Amino acid sequence: MGVTTFRQEYLSSVAPSRMFHALIIDSRNLLPKLLPQFVKDVNLIQGDGEVGSIEQVNFNEASPFKYLKHRIDVLDKDNLVCKYTMIEGDPLGDKLESIAYEVKFEATNDGGCLCKMTNNYKTIGEVDVKEEELKEGRESTIAIYRVVESYLLENPQVYA
Repeated sequence: MGVTTFRQEYLSSVAPSRMFHALIIDSRNLLPKLLPQFVKDVNLIQGDGEVGSIEQVNFNEASPFKYLKHRIDVLDKDNLVCKYTMIEGDPLGDKLESIAYEVKFEATNDGGCLCKMTNNYKTIGEVDVKEEELKEGRESTIAIYRVVESYLLENPQVYA
């Protein structure tokens, strides 16, 4: 078993508290609404949405995946930090045991935010994870952020 870490950042003109609320706190409701072609629904299958809860994301036919489950490990609403772990689902394939994510939203001088993401890929056995193998998933994450950002810019009253 090995762990490979990748980091990426996303700069947004939306305030950090709004992005955090949309992408972390209310993602169960917002993602199926904004991305119905990919996300069928997001269900809380254990817990109350706080630390220790498990969510299942079910995808539509347009997605190459059927579902995934992730567990919320840290939910720091004051510091706009969330850590969660994908514990089951098609994106793990036969090489990954889990993927741990840390997402942090920091304010920028222009009123927007910098979203810092760290992903730790825990492999099954001594499999080597290459960045190019993960490119599509990382690009999908940024695409989701862009869709949410556009929605929030078009609807300034949402999560204000």
